[in-house]
Amino acid sequence: MQQSFPKVEGVTHRFVTVNGLNWHLAEAGSGEPILMLHGWPQHWYMWRYQIPHLAQQYAVICPDMRGFGWSDAPVTGYEKEKLVDDVIALLDTLEIKRIRLMAHDWGGWVAFLLCLRQPERIQCYLALNIPHPFQTLDSRTIQLWRFWYQWVIASPFLGKWIIQHQSGLVKQLLQWGVVNKTWSDDEIVAYTSRLQEPARAYASVQLYRSFLLREFIPIIFGRYRSSHLSTPTLIFFGTRDFALAPELLKGYEPYADNLKIELVPNCGHFIAEDLPELVIKRALEFFDGMP
Repeated sequence: MQQSFPKVEGVTHRFVTVNGLNWHLAEAGSGEPILMLHGWPQHWYMWRYQIPHLAQQYAVICPDMRGFGWSDAPVTGYEKEKLVDDVIALLDTLEIKRIRLMAHDWGGWVAFLLCLRQPERIQCYLALNIPHPFQTLDSRTIQLWRFWYQWVIASPFLGKWIIQHQSGLVKQLLQWGVVNKTWSDDEIVAYTSRLQEPARAYASVQLYRSFLLREFIPIIFGRYRSSHLSTPTLIFFGTRDFALAPELLKGYEPYADNLKIELVPNCGHFIAEDLPELVIKRALEFFDGMP
């Protein structure tokens, strides 16, 4: 297994077995644990700006989820509830009973579902550019055109070929996802090179295909509206997100006891990298303010 990782100060790397898979963990610091879950097309490295600062006060744990980074990429298991199973198994393996939680994009969606499944385990949750799970079929559906790239990725044969052999799509999506940042070649390669492995390219296909074909319709018809979010939660959302419209943030009030939304103007989808210092500041304020 390749173990050449991008360099981030203070980070150590190891592998643990989770649900029969090798999971890669990037870790730093000591103290009470913060679990940080990445989105697509990224892996643990998306947290490179935040890790050194949070590690001064906390034990920071940044896994590569199933199919991403340096973790195993099986053929199946990309339904989001199964990804939650993975995270629960990871916490059990690490013998962690309670965490602070920070997550982005698909990792953010998995984190929301984790909060619904095991609220006693989550002290608080900082969600970055991901909507809540209590979606409904209303005027917000006019924003669904933004999902066009998901259908490209999810398409048979074409999706895997594009992800594996045409890194230009991933690069373009990364470019569209920032307002204040210019990606370096090394940063682009850090993400695209992992996806060029056949198993990981197919994992991306399965991630989106499972959502579009089996999960999306149940969600908008109320799959999670019978649940209740009790975890203290802050959605920190860049308003110039090319994929997810701020309209998706409305309608949570009947289903959440303590959820707040903070919109960040002039910021794109990849908020942790687009405005890293702001995210660091808000994360420390949010986590330090929790008992």
